[in-house]
Amino acid sequence: MIVLDYQDRRPIYEQVTDKFQILILNGVLPPGSQMPSVRQLATELSVNPNTIQRAYMELEKLGLIYPVKGRGNFVADSSQVQKINRESYRKRIHSTDTERQKHRIQQRGTGENACGNL
Repeated sequence: MIVLDYQDRRPIYEQVTDKFQILILNGVLPPGSQMPSVRQLATELSVNPNTIQRAYMELEKLGLIYPVKGRGNFVADSSQVQKINRESYRKRIHSTDTERQKHRIQQRGTGENACGNL
């Protein structure tokens, strides 16, 4: 389902969170579908179960999954996921625009201080 990059400098839980976020936002994991159990995924990826639990907690904070006591974690309903998808898209656009502005300022040679105010 997901593959980890052990050369990546990011913590493993962040990689797991990002991979599932992409799968959920792209509709690969449909709303209401059950996530792999913490133990099962930890075994498949050869990582500590606490790492997977932390990734699931991050996904829950983002509103992408929800826990059901005694049954596991499930993908949140589509309206919530679509809202998150729109918000993350806006953030990505804003971040890209800000980076472009900083790059333009640096190209003009106005110095680092001007970039810090963006």
